Formats: sequence, structure tokens, C-alpha cells
Amino acid sequence: MSAWVLPDHIADVLPSEARHIEELRRGLLDTARGYGYELVMPPMLEYLESLLTGTGEALDLQTCKLVDQLSGRSMGLRADMTQQVARIDAHLLNRSGLTRLCYCGPVIHARPDRPRATREPLQFGAEIYGHQGLEADLEALLLALDCLRGAGVTDINVDLADVRIVRSLLAGVMVDMQVLRGVHAALAAKDASELDRLTRDFPAASREGLMALLQLYGGFEVLDQAEKLLARTAGVQPLLAQLRWLAERLEGVNVSFDLADLRGYAYYSGTRFAIYVPGGSDAIVRGGRYDEVGAVFGRNRPAAGFSLDIKQLVAVVPERPLKAAIRAPWGDDAQAACAIAALRRQGETVVCVLPGHESEVDEFHCDRELVHKAGQWVVQAI
Repeated sequence: MSAWVLPDHIADVLPSEARHIEELRRGLLDTARGYGYELVMPPMLEYLESLLTGTGEALDLQTCKLVDQLSGRSMGLRADMTQQVARIDAHLLNRSGLTRLCYCGPVIHARPDRPRATREPLQFGAEIYGHQGLEADLEALLLALDCLRGAGVTDINVDLADVRIVRSLLAGVMVDMQVLRGVHAALAAKDASELDRLTRDFPAASREGLMALLQLYGGFEVLDQAEKLLARTAGVQPLLAQLRWLAERLEGVNVSFDLADLRGYAYYSGTRFAIYVPGGSDAIVRGGRYDEVGAVFGRNRPAAGFSLDIKQLVAVVPERPLKAAIRAPWGDDAQAACAIAALRRQGETVVCVLPGHESEVDEFHCDRELVHKAGQWVVQAI
């Protein structure tokens, strides 16, 4: 095998895509800052007990592990940054009021989380801590939508659900964890026969409600149907009202509901959303409420937010035009050097053409050139 062959699902990012990714990253962070979110930069490596505390089996399997040569303790390369940001909020900032944090950086997955996915996503996310009300859920959603619009996405589909609906249907049902996982998997796959088998000994109300969830996906009519079909289950009606409240405040997007969608069920504590865009094989953004995320760090307070992979996003947004640039001749002329330096201080991109390489500028659109006229160096259109 060649020494320069990269591992499966790991790839170099070449100039055109790298430029686009970096422009998206800057735009996303600027959008978050416009909402008042502060940037944090968690470390790439942490001790495993901190990195995986309270995250569950799924993230453990996604985490690449190694031994710290200084301490001999087990360490991990982060597979997700949300847990790290919760630790920062709980232990380093420890503010009593509202905290808005955003982040952007690479994460490493031991295996791809979907077909043709990279094992090195560039994760961007935003979290709001300290507010229990739906206003925080709505803010997270609106920020996510503004981030996508800023990236050039126009046809956006938002799918809403609430993990507490399934939990309400399972309240008081005594089953072992293996059966419970099977129920969750059957709901996610909408496997009616498997769900029927697993819930055969469940109380009638729970069983009927879980089976009904398989049909409860679509537009606003789903909430009307759910209000009737789940009327016997305590606590469900307020949850449906909250989903309606959120959906009614989303403008310019297509809204749907899938009450059986349990992706991230062990992580989310309330409403959850997934955002889909044309050209994407999976959700481009996932988020919602996860009030329990800071509990393992000794600070259990409300939290809502979202995350996305910029490498996934760059594949579905419009390609951006090349940056305009000025072409300049290479030489030892002091006046030319001063002119070039002055243009760069003004924010211009000036590409000096080395002798014999006049046609080798690929990633910039040289629409102007620096020329010597009447004893001065001036910029003129090409």
C-alpha cells in the first residue's frame, strides 16, 4: 500500500472546497455572534471519563481512544463537542443567568455515521443555557435557519418531534433495557410488525399509542390526529401544543412532524428538530432541548441548541464565485512593492505573477492588474 493513502472516509480538502468551507465557517460564526453567542474552543483531546461522562454507548463507540504518554490515563479524540461545551458552562463559566455559546472545530468519528460520510466532520454548533421556556427552543431553531439562509440555502424543511411523547406512552411500563431499545428501534424504522411483537404484553393504552405513532408523520394535521389518538395518555396534550406553538412561528420554511422519530432519544429531553435541504441524503442540522446534558458535571440546568457539519453543508449549498483579485508583475521595483503593500492593507488580494507562470492563477478571479503608467503604478481593469 502506498504511504500516502489515507484511511477510509478520511480525505484532504483541496483549495476550491477549502475556500468554500472557510467562507461558510466565518459566515456561521458571524451569524451566531449576531444573536449574542460567544465563541468557545474546547480541546481536541480529553480524558475519557470527562469526554464520555453521561453520553451513552453510541458516542463511546464513535470515540477514538489512546493513552496519554504523560499520565498513562486513557484519552479520547472528541467525537462531538456538545458535551465539552456543557462542561465549560458548568465548571469554567459557572454563570447564574443565561449563557449563549457557539463553537466550530473538527471532530473525529471512529466510523462514519451515515453512508459516504467523512470521519472528520467540521462541527459547528450553538447552545443556550439557563432558560427552561420554549423561547430558547425557538431561538435555537431561528438561529439554525438564519445560518442556512446565510449559506445560500432557500428550500428548507423543518421536521419537529418531542421525545417526551414516547416517554409518556412508556411511563409505568416495566421492561428490560433490551426490549426498550428494540421499541425505540422499531419506532425509528416504522416497523409495525416488530413493534407489535415487542409490545404484546404492554398495557393497552401504551401499546395502542405506540402503534399509532407509526402513522403520525406529515403536516399540521398530524397534531390534530395525535390529540385524538393519544388523548388517553397523560401529559401528551401540552407537548403537542408546544410543537404547534413552535411550528407556527417558523416563517418561510416547510414544517412537518414525525412523532415516532427517536434519533438521539437518549440525548434529548424535550423537543427536537431536524432540518433537511435539497440535495442532502440526511438531515443537515439536528438540534433541540437537552436539559440533562450538564447534570453529570454537577450542574443540571436547561439547555437547547443545534449542530451541523460544515463539510456536509458545503456539498448542498450554491458554489460561491471566486474572490476578485489584482494581478501584479513580479519585480524588484520599490514603488511597485509599496503599491502592492498598500493595496493589501486596503483588503485587496494581489497575486504576483512569477516569470513564466502568467496563466496559473486558479482560485482567484483576476479582474484587474497593476500596471506602470506615466511613472506611477496604477490599477486598471483587465
